[in-house]
Amino acid sequence: MKSNGLVFIQKNNKIIEMLKRIVFVLLVTSIVACGSKPRVDLEGSAVQVMPTAQHAVIVKEVVGLFENYSYKKVPLGDSISSIVYDNLLSSLDDGKNYLMKEDVVEFETYRYLMASDFKKGDLSAAYQIFNTYISRYLDRMEFALKMVDEPHEFSIQEHYVYNRKDQDWFSSQEESDEQWRKRVKYDLLNLRLSSSAVNDSTAAKNRETLKNRYTQLISQAKKTDNNEAFQVIVAALTDAIDPHTSYFNPYFAQQFNEGISNTFEGIGARLTMENEVVRVAEVIAGGPVFKEKALQIDDRIIAVAQGEDGEFIDIIGWRLDNAVAKIKGPKGTVVRLKVIPAGQELTAEPKIVSLTREKIVLEEESAKKEVRTIKGEDGKPYKLGIISIPKFYIDFEAYRRGDPNYKSTTRDVRLIIDSLKEEQVDGILMDLRFNGGGSLVESIELTGLFIDKGPVVQVRDTRNRVEINGDDEEGVAWDGPLGVIINRFSASASEIFAGAIQDYGRGLILGGQSYGKGTVQSAIDMTRVISPTDRLLLKAKSEENASVVVPTGAPQFGQINITMAKFYRITGSSTQHRGVTPDITFPSLYDSEKYGEGSQASALPWDQIQATNFTAVSDLTAAIHQLESKHQARMSSSPEYRFLLEDIESAKIRENEVSVSLNEAILKAERDENQRKNRERINEGLRIRGLAPWKEGEPQPKIDFDFIMDESLHVMADFISMKR
Repeated sequence: MKSNGLVFIQKNNKIIEMLKRIVFVLLVTSIVACGSKPRVDLEGSAVQVMPTAQHAVIVKEVVGLFENYSYKKVPLGDSISSIVYDNLLSSLDDGKNYLMKEDVVEFETYRYLMASDFKKGDLSAAYQIFNTYISRYLDRMEFALKMVDEPHEFSIQEHYVYNRKDQDWFSSQEESDEQWRKRVKYDLLNLRLSSSAVNDSTAAKNRETLKNRYTQLISQAKKTDNNEAFQVIVAALTDAIDPHTSYFNPYFAQQFNEGISNTFEGIGARLTMENEVVRVAEVIAGGPVFKEKALQIDDRIIAVAQGEDGEFIDIIGWRLDNAVAKIKGPKGTVVRLKVIPAGQELTAEPKIVSLTREKIVLEEESAKKEVRTIKGEDGKPYKLGIISIPKFYIDFEAYRRGDPNYKSTTRDVRLIIDSLKEEQVDGILMDLRFNGGGSLVESIELTGLFIDKGPVVQVRDTRNRVEINGDDEEGVAWDGPLGVIINRFSASASEIFAGAIQDYGRGLILGGQSYGKGTVQSAIDMTRVISPTDRLLLKAKSEENASVVVPTGAPQFGQINITMAKFYRITGSSTQHRGVTPDITFPSLYDSEKYGEGSQASALPWDQIQATNFTAVSDLTAAIHQLESKHQARMSSSPEYRFLLEDIESAKIRENEVSVSLNEAILKAERDENQRKNRERINEGLRIRGLAPWKEGEPQPKIDFDFIMDESLHVMADFISMKR
């Protein structure tokens, strides 16, 4: 179950999708596939990208891990090959906006070949599909760019189908052109309706805005390299086996590991790409940039040099990940930057900024506290501490080195609890909504802050051996009233914690049914899997990837986070598919059929093993019945509860919509009506709180009100009152 010492409950696939598929927002340029299989003629493509020898070795090793070591141990036969094929098409063109029917008919040749090809390290078929898609993508973007200056009539009645997932592929060029004509018209109409006035000047400005948007998409597409193509292809493979197994190339692997640790080493600035230039988007408090006041928002970095006297390298036009890899680096090292200050032209004289890199702690993603006072139904005020935990993090490298001040969820929460005790709170409410998981160890350690020794979770490995993991430390950090809020995106480590608190009767579970992810992943550096002979061979061929910058400290051949175990509650029940059901359930905006483990075709099934020996702290059954009655009584007269139900119904209606009118008067009327309803809703909320109404022409007031949190606090007040 362990690899490199890092065992974690990976964030659910909806939450890590950005890392697995970030390449799709970049898209890609034309790729010429290697191999002898038939292919579409892409003569004249601007850029040619091919799979490398490294990719061939990695994909073979990934297949071997699946067949021999993963929890499912799935042989890659025809059925898996077909799923990989469907996954690849879906991930590339799920909306069927780019590929032609003739392309897909030709691709069918590959449906049952991909698995056997991957076993041999042959990526030609996958690259051919990828290649064709990118060619079509660039063609459609160029067509859209030309269509911006064409005349568009906004008074006629026609519809743009923005969701083509259930439609057939384009059967002709004319059909594709018509779809994209409407796409451009819709984009222009959106800009037109957002303009304060409609005249020739604003129309010209809107056309220029849209042309810049399409030009940027094309520019980013032409920067895609073979590693990004490989990332997409391997994602199609891993998703066919298990929704939580992921291969990350070196850059994405480093991002993932930094996310788990909540730390990274660098200058302390978030960067973005704008008009081919790296721009400072955010300065992180406590980092070198913040301390030195060296950079500000919208400064542009045009060149990078390493050390006090290293040569500057121009990074204008670079891909963002390669530029970031040059700017980041180990703590204690020096990086020098050529910077064009915000507001100045690129032709201005750059200033030179020298910074010593440091270890940055991402405090905004760490556990936080808030104290609220709620008046109970008994008329008494109750002070409640709220602890919000966005993920279960641990700086594993610092922990392994024996650093006594390593960053972790449990250490942070223990300190927060100490401060809440000083403030004499009557109860604590843990907010785990949208917490997609993280460290397995941290979920166990955190539970130990609230129970006095005992099992927390059972883990069954690939050999069906069951290990009971629990809290061995005597005493608790908090023995008072406790509540935990979860929702459909609370997964993995969140479910372990919430499930254990519920099984022990230690506290109330509130909110919505959790995600239902009951699997454990191990992070494996692919360097440990690839044989020494192959590593030497790949080193000799490293010039194939000379254009790709591997970040300092990142796994050279990437990393695979592979499912190696399944976890179970101490009652023996798996959370897989079923998740954790709250004691007090709130209606949810998120459809359980669309979101959750049950929506993943390759997910493992629910099952059950023998329960552990544990002693519950209390039986809350009777209390929960009383609390439910009080909760329902409040809801019957709550306008916020009515708002929530209305939002759920509206979401269901929108879910079935696939098209939009391109008639300006009709679309404007629809949007005006939506704005009217929104204004009425906001004003009703302001009236309830005794605030002045939102009037026409005034900026929209911000109502910082969280109904789920507010009602959870009232339930906790009832709970404390009953206990007293």
